[in-house]
Amino acid sequence: MAEKLRSFAPVLPAEPKVLILGSMPGGMSLEKQEYYGNPRNHFWDLLFELFNEQPMKDYQEKLEFVKRNHIALWDTIGTCYREGSLDANIIDEVPNDIPGLLKEYPSIRLIACNGTKSYQTFRRNFKDEVTEGVDVVKLPSTSPIPGRYTKTFEGKVEAWSILLDYL
Repeated sequence: MAEKLRSFAPVLPAEPKVLILGSMPGGMSLEKQEYYGNPRNHFWDLLFELFNEQPMKDYQEKLEFVKRNHIALWDTIGTCYREGSLDANIIDEVPNDIPGLLKEYPSIRLIACNGTKSYQTFRRNFKDEVTEGVDVVKLPSTSPIPGRYTKTFEGKVEAWSILLDYL
């Protein structure tokens, strides 16, 4: 059996407006203890492109960048078992307390799910608990692993630009 994996603590600015939810960090991210720590993942490059920012290498600078832009980061899954890094291999998942986070941070107006697994897990566990006034969208995954709905980088940037409407 695979070892039990734990997601990271949320990254929270003082007044978050957007909450980006991944599913569960991949192996490289867990090793580095960094959200989207795989350099092949499009997440950080995509956000830098959206905000016309120069790419940053330092993880602490990246965290300050999202906080400065009122973006919170977390995962839909708090713990699970998984062989490798594929979402398809996740079993025995236990979700994070997203409704509790929304109560604590009522400034959040958008939940942006990074990919299908994040969205499906969120909908399965919390579709009836999301407070009014919070929109939930499924965005194309920033994962470097090709999937059924893989878009070009430009296509991902276009889809992810919805974040700007809430900031």
